[in-house]
Amino acid sequence: MTPADRRPRVLFVCVHNAGRSQMAAAFLTHLAGDRVQVRSAGSAPADSVNPAVVAAMTEAGIDIAAEVPKVLTVEAVQASDVVITMGCGDTCPVFPGKRYLDWELPDPAGQGVEAVRPIRDEIERRVRGLIDEIAPLG
Repeated sequence: MTPADRRPRVLFVCVHNAGRSQMAAAFLTHLAGDRVQVRSAGSAPADSVNPAVVAAMTEAGIDIAAEVPKVLTVEAVQASDVVITMGCGDTCPVFPGKRYLDWELPDPAGQGVEAVRPIRDEIERRVRGLIDEIAPLG
């Protein structure tokens, strides 16, 4: 088994995969680099990532403009060690042996960038805590 095979695998899930889960995946990828495998998905994906979310992440130095919402699959959940849900309720499949966390966060859908900033900042805070737990440096 290679070191890459032992990396924690994290899946962020929200309904539309257009806001919260995209921000969380981008922060985890940006902050943890190749120490973690990151995916995001939605139970009912939107057509595109929320423009206010893209703008808020650009302010934080992370470009997610090219990201596309993805549909949640059973395979994605099965391939993950940690599944973090953000308001998808009962639509998220649950499998034994997986670690599930539910991050209650306001939905940025329909919000301007001013309303998205505090959500972005809270997601960054939680992602930093997750990294300390599952993929600490050194």
